[in-house]
Amino acid sequence: MGDLARRAASHLRFLCEDLPGRAVGSSGNRAATDWFAEQISALDFIVETPEFDCLDWSHDGAELRVAGRTLPVEPSPYSLGCASRAKLTVAETLEALERAEVAGTILLLRGSLAKEQLMPKNFPFYNPDEHRQIIGCLERKQPLAILAATGRDPGMAGGITPFPLIEDGDFAIPCAHMTESVGEELAALAGEEVDLTIRAKRTPAIGCNVEAHKGSGQGPRIVVFAHIDAKLGTPGALDNAAGVSTLLLLAELLQPRTPGVRLELIALNGEDYYSAPGEQLFLSRNANRFDEILLGINIDGAGDVAGEIAFSLYGCTPHLEQTIRTAFLAYPGMIEGEAWYQSDHSIFLMHDRPALAVTSARFSELWAEIAHTPKDLPERVSPRRLEDLARVLQQVVLKTSIYGFGD
Repeated sequence: MGDLARRAASHLRFLCEDLPGRAVGSSGNRAATDWFAEQISALDFIVETPEFDCLDWSHDGAELRVAGRTLPVEPSPYSLGCASRAKLTVAETLEALERAEVAGTILLLRGSLAKEQLMPKNFPFYNPDEHRQIIGCLERKQPLAILAATGRDPGMAGGITPFPLIEDGDFAIPCAHMTESVGEELAALAGEEVDLTIRAKRTPAIGCNVEAHKGSGQGPRIVVFAHIDAKLGTPGALDNAAGVSTLLLLAELLQPRTPGVRLELIALNGEDYYSAPGEQLFLSRNANRFDEILLGINIDGAGDVAGEIAFSLYGCTPHLEQTIRTAFLAYPGMIEGEAWYQSDHSIFLMHDRPALAVTSARFSELWAEIAHTPKDLPERVSPRRLEDLARVLQQVVLKTSIYGFGD
């Protein structure tokens, strides 16, 4: 293992093992951003840490009692706490929910209403009409609390089973979730009095992005993202300590060089948080400046120990595509993968800027198996692959800074 790979392994251990977690708003998240700022500042980058308001969330479980029995239930992330006793009502479709009298009851959602995770009410990048209709109906009808019987939703929730139907610190009704089999058992008791306790607390907190730059202060820019936060309850090795580690390796490789353009290496904070605060902060700080970006690069989920690194291109000119492909395909274990849109390179695409996204070739499989779960451990990541990736990105940055994005 080379020196860079050893440092990548050290970065992974710190982010995934030494910290208590990196969920936005937590002490571990702030320790991670402080550490990243210190590490990259020592590599001669100028560092800013713009802040945003957020929530820290803690819980001590939940309890559901009905008909003399206790049924297993979990607090949904960012839920308010409660201690409620009320009649149980059940809804399985949006039409049934619209008709039901649920005010002052404890409401069980199942069936088509609970088939996929609902987007947070204020999430800015993707929010289907059906999700907004469900959330709006719940807020109008005001049940005391919501229970959701769910299964798997790898497209939205990764490997979490059962998944939380509602994960939203802006939603003011307490929520918990359970397996579909427990939900079936509970639904048979509709009309009974149930007791629900959710021991959870929201605490106002402050988070930040870490924006490091070198080179010209004005004019063309190359921007490289990796999100530094992790989902509640996961070490977040592939998602996305690996990307953060790669940013630091890239900074180290570029320390003796000053690109001819402004280079920005940014640890965004909030990709796995319900309101994407770091992404929204970056957007507000860069309003009317996206035309300066020659190339936006996003690293998320790269470095799978059992598979290749995959890159994908968006809106690049033929010259830029050739530059990137030449750099990647010169290394074994690098392939061109399919387009995907579930990460921070969507920010560049929204503003019609050329983008490069880097992940693992087994992205879909890994997402469904380990994403957002305690199984996302450092041994899932190859430090050697992260070293190779950093060296490839060094070439991409330097060549793009020289040739720009023209044909």
